[in-house]
Amino acid sequence: MTEQPSAPDGPLIPMPALTPAALRAAVAQIAPAQLPSFVEHLDRAVEQAATQSTIAPLRTFLLWWGEFVAIERYPARAARLRELEAVAEEATDREALHSALAEMRQITDVAQREISA
Repeated sequence: MTEQPSAPDGPLIPMPALTPAALRAAVAQIAPAQLPSFVEHLDRAVEQAATQSTIAPLRTFLLWWGEFVAIERYPARAARLRELEAVAEEATDREALHSALAEMRQITDVAQREISA
């Protein structure tokens, strides 16, 4: 089920449903190195949900990985976010840090809108 982007800046895959199975398939396709982290996070969320008698940890898990997939399915967006993270980590002045954080927020806001659609 490999889908090629229709444009150079297009998504590698459609945005999946916010379910563990759909997100696992998406992560396997666009960021296979992250599958162990996905499984570990899912296991922790299930354990916490059972212990706390609430679905909140599962909802948090789905939203976190939904945002991850929304960002990573666009290679240019994902690359830009990593660049901004490096800039923020190494920033020596407030202006550079503020600028990097503002652009990072824009990227994550777009991803949030995509998973809410």
